[in-house]
Amino acid sequence: MTRRNLLVTGVAATAAAATAARLAEQYGLVPPDSGGIYGPGETLTYAAQRLLTGNSLAREFPTSKISKSPYPNGKPPADELFKSLQANGFADWKLSVEGMVARPATYSLAELRALPAKTQITQLACEEGWSYIAEWIGVPLSHVLTVAGILPQAKYLVYSSSALKSRRWDSLDLAEAMHPQTLITYGMNGGDLPVGHGGPLRLRVPRQLGYKSHKFLTTVSVTDKLKGRGSSAADGAYSWYAGI
Repeated sequence: MTRRNLLVTGVAATAAAATAARLAEQYGLVPPDSGGIYGPGETLTYAAQRLLTGNSLAREFPTSKISKSPYPNGKPPADELFKSLQANGFADWKLSVEGMVARPATYSLAELRALPAKTQITQLACEEGWSYIAEWIGVPLSHVLTVAGILPQAKYLVYSSSALKSRRWDSLDLAEAMHPQTLITYGMNGGDLPVGHGGPLRLRVPRQLGYKSHKFLTTVSVTDKLKGRGSSAADGAYSWYAGI
């Protein structure tokens, strides 16, 4: 490639990126990690997938494809609160629904199990190579948020294990939060959700990489803005939007 061709290619790429950025802003598809050297790429990925895939579904599998030994990855919380809740069979575990909703609420595990349930067999895809297929049982997040009543100005859902010392948190846009396959899961492969896989509660986001399926869920909060790059994972150099 000649120097002239290289310059022309660079100018064309810059123009294309600028056009993509304008379109993303026009459609409100600028992710919270849009700044910095990798920001244009994050914006292009997020906007393109949102515009092209819309409300598409993650692939679901037959029971014959369920992995025999799904890798749990990581260790459960070591703080005394988690240990005491576990010792009591998580009977006192609570999920708080808060933020920009008309009807904030707190659910016990028993109350969540009494809500309309959904089962899906989907792959938890990890970029580190330990992906597996499992049956997930839970209540659609969209049902819980509809009951809570999302306020019109809301844009995001922040979710975390904020009652525990780990303080990890993540977030989704409302399109992903309200997607029919996004579940608050309490069961896996016909039984309770194992602690190693995030029990008693885990947010399951099958259209995104595994780190978005946050374990040990205690809080979901609806908001109109996000701090920093949108999650503790994104603050640690992962992409905020991890669509697959």
